[in-house]
Amino acid sequence: MSDELLEPIECPAALRALPAEDVVRVCAALREEIVERVSQTGGHLASSLGAVELITALHYVFETPRDRLVFDVGHQAYAHKLLTGRRADFDRIGQADGIGKFLRRSESSYDHFGAGHAGTSISAALGIARGLQHRGEPGVAIAFIGDGGMTAGMAFEALNHAGELGQKNLLVVLNDNEMSIAPNVGALGSFLSRKMSAPLVRRLKTIAKDALSTLPGDLVHWAHKAEESFKAFISPSLLFEALGFRYLGPIAGNSIEEVLETVTNARRMLEGGEGPILIHALSAKGCGYPPAEADPFKYHGVTPFEIASGEMRKSKAGPPSYTRVFSDALIQLAHEDPRIVAITAAMPDGTGLDRFQAVHPDRFYDVGIAEQHAVTFAAGLATEGMKPVAAIYSTFLQRAFDQVLHDVCIQDLDVTFALDRAGLVGADGATHQGFYDIAYLRALPNMVVMAPKDENELRHMLKTAIEHPGPAALRYPRGNGFGVPLDPDLKTIPIGEAELLRDGDDVLVAAIGTLAHVAIEAAAELHAVGISAAVLNARFVKPLDDKRFAELAARCRAVVTVEEACGRGGFGSAVLEVLAAAGLAVPVRSLALPDRIVEQGDPDTIRAEHGLDATGIAHAARELLGR
Repeated sequence: MSDELLEPIECPAALRALPAEDVVRVCAALREEIVERVSQTGGHLASSLGAVELITALHYVFETPRDRLVFDVGHQAYAHKLLTGRRADFDRIGQADGIGKFLRRSESSYDHFGAGHAGTSISAALGIARGLQHRGEPGVAIAFIGDGGMTAGMAFEALNHAGELGQKNLLVVLNDNEMSIAPNVGALGSFLSRKMSAPLVRRLKTIAKDALSTLPGDLVHWAHKAEESFKAFISPSLLFEALGFRYLGPIAGNSIEEVLETVTNARRMLEGGEGPILIHALSAKGCGYPPAEADPFKYHGVTPFEIASGEMRKSKAGPPSYTRVFSDALIQLAHEDPRIVAITAAMPDGTGLDRFQAVHPDRFYDVGIAEQHAVTFAAGLATEGMKPVAAIYSTFLQRAFDQVLHDVCIQDLDVTFALDRAGLVGADGATHQGFYDIAYLRALPNMVVMAPKDENELRHMLKTAIEHPGPAALRYPRGNGFGVPLDPDLKTIPIGEAELLRDGDDVLVAAIGTLAHVAIEAAAELHAVGISAAVLNARFVKPLDDKRFAELAARCRAVVTVEEACGRGGFGSAVLEVLAAAGLAVPVRSLALPDRIVEQGDPDTIRAEHGLDATGIAHAARELLGR
C-alpha cells in the first residue's frame, strides 16, 4: 500500500493535490513505510510514528516551503523526510553520504532549520517569522515541538518573547506524548499530562457546548464566563494564554480528522491576524506499531528488528560498553560513599544511570532536557558536601558551558562530569559528534580533564574524579571496550600523571584516550622498519604531565600527538605549549579531527581518513623522521 500511495508524492504540493479523505490513507502508508524502513536500517522509530498525523496535516494545510516548518530535535521527523522528496534515499539514513537522522539545511529546502538538540524550535521559528515580517514576505513559521522539548528552559524564553511581540505569523504545535527519550519529568510534564487534560477537559468542553445551546440568550454570556473561569483551574490554556498565545486543544494528535480540522482552523485564525497560536496535541509515541506502543522507551532508537515480533536482531556478543562499565563503577562507588548522587538530563538509559536509579533511587535525579539546570543543580549539591556526578553526553554539555565555568569552576566546586559519547558517534552525525570538550574544558580554571585508554582505566578514573575535591571531567567514547580484564579493586590515579606504555628513542607517540591502543599498534609497525617509538598514554589533558613530556621529547627526534577530538585548542595544542615553554624545538605532528564539520559515517573510516589509525600514525612518524 505504501508504494502505491507514496510514490507520486515527491513533495508536499503533490500531497495537497489529494482530496482530504485520502490523507487518512497517506498517514497509514507513511506509518507502514517508517516501520519497514527502520526495521532494516535502525533509527528513531517511536517518536516518528507518533508524529505522522501532525506532520502530514501541517504539510497538507500550509504552503510549505513558503510556510516554514521548524522541528525540535529531528528524530520525530521521518514522515517529513518521506513527504519532502527523500523517500528514495531512506535506505542510507545515518550512513556516509546518506540522509541524516536529524534535520540539515544543506539536505533539503524543506529543512528550514537544523535540528539535533532539543528546545530550539520556538526560538528559531520566531526568528524566521520575524524575518519574514521584516522582509515583507508572506508565510507562517511553524514550530513543531515535542519529545520533551518543552522541558527545556529555552522553549519558554521563546514563548515569552513571542507573546510579548504578539507575533501574528507564528504557530507552535506541541506534540505532547509525555516522553522525551525516557518519560518526561517535572512539574510541567504533570501539568500538561493527558491524565489531567485530555479526558476531563475535553469531556467538560463537550458538556458545556451542549448545555450552552439550551440556555436563554442572556444566560449564555454568564455561562461562557463561568466555563472560562473553571477551565483556568484545570487546563494548560492558562499557562499558554498567560504567555500571549491563543490556545487550541487539547486535541487527539493521532486522529487525522481532528488534526486537519484544528490545523485548518489555526491557519484561518492566523490569516485573520489572531496569532501567535499554540495547538496542544496529545499523541501516542509509537502509534500504529504495537511493540512500540507497548514500550516507546525501548523503541525510541532501535537497531534493525523483525517487524512481526518486534525483536531486535542480535549482534555478536562482545566486551561491555563504556557506558555499562561507567554505570557499574558508579554503583559500586555509591555503595561505599553515601555522598555520591547521579544526575542526568533526560538520558537515564543513554548514560547508564537507569541502572544506578534502580539501586539508589533516592540519589538519582533526571532533570529533563535542561543541561544548564543540571550543572547548577550539581553545583548546589556540592556546596552542601555531596559528591554529584553529572552524566551528560559530550555534545550536550556544550549547552551548559556558562554554568560549568561560573557555577562550578570559578567556585571550585566538587562536581564530576561524566562525558559519554566523546569523539566520533557514527550515524548521529555532526550535531552529536563529541569533538569539542577537550578544547573548551581545558581552558577553564580549576578543571581537571582526563580520558581513559580502555574500560578498566575508566573505572579508576571515575574514582579519581569523584575523590578529587574540585571540578573534574572524564570523557569516554560510544561503543564497547577492548575486553581488557577489570581489576577487582578501584584505585586512585595521581592527578596529572601520564603512563609510559612503551619506551623508545626515535619518536614519541603521545595519545589521549582509547587511541593509546592504536598508538601501540603504530609503534609495532614502526619497530618493523627499524624505528624505536615511545608510546605515552597521557591520561590527563589538564593538568598535563609536563615533566614526563619534556623528558621524552628531549631524547626523541620527533613527537606525534593523537586525539579523537578537534585539533584546534585540543590535546596536541597543550603538548605544543609544554614543549615551547621547555624551549624544545623538536618537530611535532598533531593528529586530530579537522577544523570543519564532520558528518555521519563509520567511525573507523573517518579515523583512517584523518590519520587516526595505526597506519596513519606510523606514516606521520616516518615523515617527521625523513623515513
